[in-house]
Amino acid sequence: MSGKHLTGKALSAEILEIVAMEGMVDTTRLSLESKLADLDIQSADFVLILMAIEEKYDVYLSVDKELSGVSTVAELLEVVTRKVMAQIEARDG
Repeated sequence: MSGKHLTGKALSAEILEIVAMEGMVDTTRLSLESKLADLDIQSADFVLILMAIEEKYDVYLSVDKELSGVSTVAELLEVVTRKVMAQIEARDG
């Protein structure tokens, strides 16, 4: 997958779609301030979300390191967007 034309905003939108789909959350309930627990995203759902992101963007996301303190949608987007953009830049040069 080439990411040369993928912006941070577009990436965030794609990640939100993954969160909604894998976490089985209505997109109208998703906001940056939303707490994952309030969206009823359990640890198993969180793992499915991460696996879908890893598969789509060919990036490894460590739950123990980068994501251990994530509790809101904004925090999740910040960590994942940073990792994915770094992977895309490294791959596409």
